[in-house]
Amino acid sequence: MELMTRPAACLLIAGLSACAVGPDFHRPAPPAAGGYGSAPQQGETASAETTGGSAQHFAAGMDIPAQWWTLYRSPALSGMVEEALKANPDVAAAQAALRQAHELYSAQWAGLLPVVQGGFSANRAKNADNSIANPTVAVNPFYSLYTAQLTLSYAPDVFGGTRRAVEAAKAQAESSRFQLEATYLTLSSNVVVTAVQEASLRGQIAATERLLQVQQQLTGTVRRQRALGTASELDLLAQQAAEAQTAQNLPPLQKQLGQTRDALSALLGRLPSDEPAETFALQDLTLPQDIPVSLPSKLVEQRPDVRQAEENLHFASAEVGVAVADMLPQFSIDAGVGSSALRFGDLFTPYNGFWNLGASLSQTLFDAGALLHKRRAADAALDQAGAQYRAAVILACQNVADSLRALQSDADALKASAAAERAARATFDLAQQQRGLGTVSMVAVLNAETAYRQAELALVQAQASRYSDTAGLFQALGGGWWNREVAFK
Repeated sequence: MELMTRPAACLLIAGLSACAVGPDFHRPAPPAAGGYGSAPQQGETASAETTGGSAQHFAAGMDIPAQWWTLYRSPALSGMVEEALKANPDVAAAQAALRQAHELYSAQWAGLLPVVQGGFSANRAKNADNSIANPTVAVNPFYSLYTAQLTLSYAPDVFGGTRRAVEAAKAQAESSRFQLEATYLTLSSNVVVTAVQEASLRGQIAATERLLQVQQQLTGTVRRQRALGTASELDLLAQQAAEAQTAQNLPPLQKQLGQTRDALSALLGRLPSDEPAETFALQDLTLPQDIPVSLPSKLVEQRPDVRQAEENLHFASAEVGVAVADMLPQFSIDAGVGSSALRFGDLFTPYNGFWNLGASLSQTLFDAGALLHKRRAADAALDQAGAQYRAAVILACQNVADSLRALQSDADALKASAAAERAARATFDLAQQQRGLGTVSMVAVLNAETAYRQAELALVQAQASRYSDTAGLFQALGGGWWNREVAFK
């Protein structure tokens, strides 16, 4: 037994201490860019005296809270995000994928250690009386044979192929972890954006319904004027067309609202029949005012998709080492110890024991270039992963730049929409006053109200854009997953 364990231990130590072939992975250097071009990164946006009209301040280097959606100060919204993160099947699938990756990593790591197996066999046999001699002194040709043994097999990792495989499995596990973080981030952002869309649609439907009522009143007024001869048939037809155009805008909005509610139910892991009771209006949401802006060098640390692309690059690098090691000689050690006896009770008695110890080396001499092509394929996969990582970094920076530009543009658009809405409302108020004095017709009042309701509709759309694009920026910056103390279960 001592003769067997000493060489095995020496080869085990030698295998674990040998250097590994293939490239050693080094994290890619972060982008050297100091910003996002002409996109705003400091100062503040324009403000407007309306819902969602607060100025937003760009804060360079500001950290992002893990539960960034709470900045909207809506308990209903926060509750829905938390429910989605626990009940959405995409999260459950990503969690299962992560568990699978960890188990595969643990299984791959076991390849660095010897495999010990125990065995026991019992056989009943009869010798051929006239052709071979009995194995015992007894005349009876029947005999039993009992064997118990332990076997050890070990493949020393001389060139580091197994360690590269372990490295690749660990990279896959880390990739799955960042895929789970990306699922959390995408899901929470989708819930926020969908809730904002619902609030926007409800506001647009309400404004459209009020506008339609005005159009119906205006049509009735023109019809009466037509009966009195003070309006022409052309005037009536034009007004009826305007009313119909307003009416045709309502069903698409109602359809979008229904589909948005279905989408929100799906995000919560529910069927459409189990629609949530909570509803959303823009007035119930608070626009986050302090907006973080991370440098590109920090962004690559925060974005789960970039970190996942980095781990995929790590995996591809390790696979090159595995392919190189497969082309080199393969070593193995096999040993066994046990006992064999004709009677069960004689097992492990003196003179019935046996042992064996052996080592082997093999080298592929001809495989029609299969191992060489696999090595070249691994090199190509590494180049592909490198290009995909660079593409992920570029996309991440683009997303942030686009979101910053959107926030600035949204603020300007809301300011203009709020001014247009105030002007239209003042015109409508003035028309009502003049109508009370008898200086303008009812048609003029209704036309003024029509312009006001149209401005109100545009204002709702501009307000919603600020809320949803703010959520888009938090998503583009990574969502603050690194500040979460406890992982979602």
